[in-house]
Amino acid sequence: MRNEPRHGAWVIAMSVAIALMLTMLPLPEWAEHARPEWVTLVVIYWVMALPQRIGVGVAWLCGLLLDVVRGAVLGQHALALTVVAFITLKLHLRLRVYPLWQQGAVVLMLVALEQMLVLWVKGFLGLSPEGWYYWLPALVSALLWPWLYLILRDLRRHFRVK
Repeated sequence: MRNEPRHGAWVIAMSVAIALMLTMLPLPEWAEHARPEWVTLVVIYWVMALPQRIGVGVAWLCGLLLDVVRGAVLGQHALALTVVAFITLKLHLRLRVYPLWQQGAVVLMLVALEQMLVLWVKGFLGLSPEGWYYWLPALVSALLWPWLYLILRDLRRHFRVK
């Protein structure tokens, strides 16, 4: 096996940066509860596409950045994204062969798991649940998954990210 140079670290970093910016983007009040989990989607994609390069450590760093951006308890999103990345790493060979609609169903479950872990931490802090609309970002994220997957895949191929 020969060592090929790794290209495109900047593409990965920029996709995470754009996901963080989309997370901070102001939305109308009616759409605020339906904001997709952009960082989680980007982490799932890169872990699935480049499991030898992007893993639990990168997901933990992305989670810490997300905690800072959202002003959350430091570590709650880091914990959740780490668990999601670990499960994605374990399933990445299967996920890659699923059609996009089945990947979307798995993404729905992974984002819901991430939200459940964040809710669990909030419960320890004594924060009350936010209602049924708390789970809406998981559904919206799953619906956006096919388009985000195709965009990131095309970027990965165009810039030969390995």
